[in-house]
Amino acid sequence: MKLEKILDRLNSFEKNSFLKIIDGILSENPANYSKVDKIISEYSGDLKNIDSQNISNVFSLLENEFASFIKTEFVNVTSQLDILIDIIIRDGNCIMKQDWLSRLYEQEIKQIKKKIKQLENDLKEHDSSESRIRDYLIYKACVHTAYYNDEDNNQEPKITADEQSILITLSQQLELSQEEIKLINYMVVPIDKMEVQSVIDQLKNTGIVFYSKKNNMVYVADEMVRVLRKIRGKEVADKFFRRVLKQIREPQINLVCKKHNIDWKQPLDIKIKNIINEGISFSTILSNDIYKDDTKLTEKKKFISELCDKGLSIEPSLKGATVEEKIQNLIDYFDHIEKDTKVGISHEGYEKMLNEINELIPKVNAILKQEFELQEEKVLSSEYLLDYNIKPRDVLEVIPEKELSKFASKQGAKTRGNLISNVLEVFKDSENMYLENYSAFGYRDIKTLKENGIRIKESEIGLKFESLTMKIFQNLGFKVDDSIRKTLNTKKDKIDLVIDLGKNQLIIVECKTNKDSGYNKFSAVKRQLKAYSDLAKSKGYTVIKSLLIGPEFSDDFIKDVGLEYELNLSLITADSLIQIMHGFKKSKLKVFPHNLLMRDVLIQEDRVIKAMGK
Repeated sequence: MKLEKILDRLNSFEKNSFLKIIDGILSENPANYSKVDKIISEYSGDLKNIDSQNISNVFSLLENEFASFIKTEFVNVTSQLDILIDIIIRDGNCIMKQDWLSRLYEQEIKQIKKKIKQLENDLKEHDSSESRIRDYLIYKACVHTAYYNDEDNNQEPKITADEQSILITLSQQLELSQEEIKLINYMVVPIDKMEVQSVIDQLKNTGIVFYSKKNNMVYVADEMVRVLRKIRGKEVADKFFRRVLKQIREPQINLVCKKHNIDWKQPLDIKIKNIINEGISFSTILSNDIYKDDTKLTEKKKFISELCDKGLSIEPSLKGATVEEKIQNLIDYFDHIEKDTKVGISHEGYEKMLNEINELIPKVNAILKQEFELQEEKVLSSEYLLDYNIKPRDVLEVIPEKELSKFASKQGAKTRGNLISNVLEVFKDSENMYLENYSAFGYRDIKTLKENGIRIKESEIGLKFESLTMKIFQNLGFKVDDSIRKTLNTKKDKIDLVIDLGKNQLIIVECKTNKDSGYNKFSAVKRQLKAYSDLAKSKGYTVIKSLLIGPEFSDDFIKDVGLEYELNLSLITADSLIQIMHGFKKSKLKVFPHNLLMRDVLIQEDRVIKAMGK
């Protein structure tokens, strides 16, 4: 769930810890201080007065400094911050009830203790001259010295920041995974299980999570998860790591397992899961771990190129002259996908896909619950899954291949090419996809439309914007009457839309698309709407309202409309109109009350949606 959306759900007290940390970072004069100060100064210089969207903007400007603040907390080895962060950065753990976090924490402690015993046995039973065992023993000895050397000076044992930086460098040189580091650390400094409220308080006071006491819910923002993953050395989300590992041959997977002390004789899906859970570096796996010792550099580059082009079907092909560049471009590609709010198909198409999967493969609900550690009993809901940033492709990727092929066949998906892409194509609901990109049509944003899978000529955008506007008003319960429009139109004056309110009362709607940031051609619009109003009057109709729909409007344009009394004109941005439609769908109203469009010069969607909810 996005930071902005979480903040909207919380009261001021529940945001306090996070805002205090942001305040503390600002007092240190961070790199983007001037940009942040510009935002805060518009709200009396107080963070507490800023709206959720701008707090989210402030956090994005301070991400690096926030990451540095969290890293300093790792100096305290007994804080268990590594354990807790490893839990909350897994896919599906960004929203949790208190008891669910408690259960995950207990399970994690048990697993770590079990693994520590296994590792201790390995260190005793295996020859210390074996390279991997030798690496473990070296790192363990260094952790022991760093932690207990304070006792020689009659001080409390701890690891200083300098010692921590040396241990990090050592672990990198030994190519230890995050899980291996964690197990050895807790072999030296035993784990003491904390109470769940202490866990939540620690995470909340560090600014990592938000906690709503009212509903016992823990929230971790998507933006925060990305920062925490980087701190833990996880370059991509687990779901993307799994996507890549599934494209790699099993003998190569076995090489990774052998190098990192993972049982390579287990089933493939278990090995993949263990590799992800071990916290092994994504880039290290692709650059070294999956190859035999004598593999040439050119072979590695060829493998990564084929993985991206054929295995992952990435278009256009990712660039990169070196292995490192190719891998970094792949990481950047996944980062872009994760940040992208686009679903790939319409929300309605996603919901339809989940319903039909549930009918044919009922066990998918249980598969998703287990794979993403979701706590609700029924999770096959597009709205629920999108709150966890789980998109249609992510769902299809966890379905066993046999069942997925069966589902694809039932849906009449193409048999050639990428099976998952073919299934998604079946559920692409073009009308709803167009509506979800309504604002992009208003801005005549061909690039965004193309990125979202919509192919349209620029010359056709204006008419499509009109037809989508008509669809939105119909969804609001209005009667958009094309027959009246045709009787009013002349060769010179052509009205875009006419809404019939009955008793010869009309609302005239004019649609404007524009590439510029603010629409400002008021004089031309005024002449148009005046002509339309006169046409309607000549045919015995009363125009009770004129509406102008556009991407956005300049301040001067809004001011001019405010001074115009003859047309009774109001402005609605495309983004506001689509949000009003979504708000209406969630309300109990059957017909949208048109009086809500009669009040303001620039109609504000939040006021309209709030009024519909009463």
